[in-house]
Amino acid sequence: MTLTTAQAFASFQESLTATAYQTGTLIPARRRGVEERLSGAFPSSSDLPFSECKMMGSAAKGTIIRPFDDVDVLAVFSNVKNAWNTYQWDSQSFIYRIRAAYSGLSVQQVGTRGQAVRVFYEGGGHVDIAPVFEVGSGVYKLPAGDGTWINTAPFIASNWYADRHRDLGYQLSPVVRLLKAWNRAHSRRLRSFHLETVAATVFGQLGTDHRVAVQRFFEWSQTRLAVADPGGQSGNLSGYLSWNAHQDVVQALESARVRAANAIAAEQRADHAEAKRQWAVVFGPDFPTS
Repeated sequence: MTLTTAQAFASFQESLTATAYQTGTLIPARRRGVEERLSGAFPSSSDLPFSECKMMGSAAKGTIIRPFDDVDVLAVFSNVKNAWNTYQWDSQSFIYRIRAAYSGLSVQQVGTRGQAVRVFYEGGGHVDIAPVFEVGSGVYKLPAGDGTWINTAPFIASNWYADRHRDLGYQLSPVVRLLKAWNRAHSRRLRSFHLETVAATVFGQLGTDHRVAVQRFFEWSQTRLAVADPGGQSGNLSGYLSWNAHQDVVQALESARVRAANAIAAEQRADHAEAKRQWAVVFGPDFPTS
């Protein structure tokens, strides 16, 4: 059966959304695996006792898209035995010690806004573990790449996003997943957290027509890429973009805007083949064109 544009769009959105098994079993199992490993390596008797781990990032917000590889976990370590005094001037030693807990497994150290330990699974995928000390009021100390520390407040940011999702009639996350598919299909120029925040900032209201929503995002976001960290810790989230990279993003957004406008116009004149062809350019070859 040949799909209409609306049917193709709905099918594509479903293909991006995490399954019940992934959200109910796989992702929680990854978190529990981190908790079990760190609890064993850093028990309450340790000079660096492990406290708890929490899901964060796209998996926690519900904006993760399939196929996905990474799950982000915040691993909180206790200062009950003054461990902070040992590591406050040397965050590298702290993160190396967390890495050592995964000796014998495939791991690497990664970082964008802070440092994390990436643990790979034989069956595919990985978990990024961000080890932190809690400061209070939702703020944590996360190792920086130079041995110092940076402040992060991921759950303040997540709560802000959840409020925006609610205020926009719970239509924000479906649109964000589409925008992440576009970003993935076009060189991944934007970081996930940045893209989510721009989307949550750009829209004053959202309806159920996500085709129009993404077209408006491509238009409006071109001049609104500079957004502040809703967690209040990292300043301008577009700071990682050089001038040239910023121009490349704007050009990519404008190209997507034109394609989206063409797709909407084709659908309005009942030319579904052309509409789907245009959307496939925007979102990549996984978008159904038949």
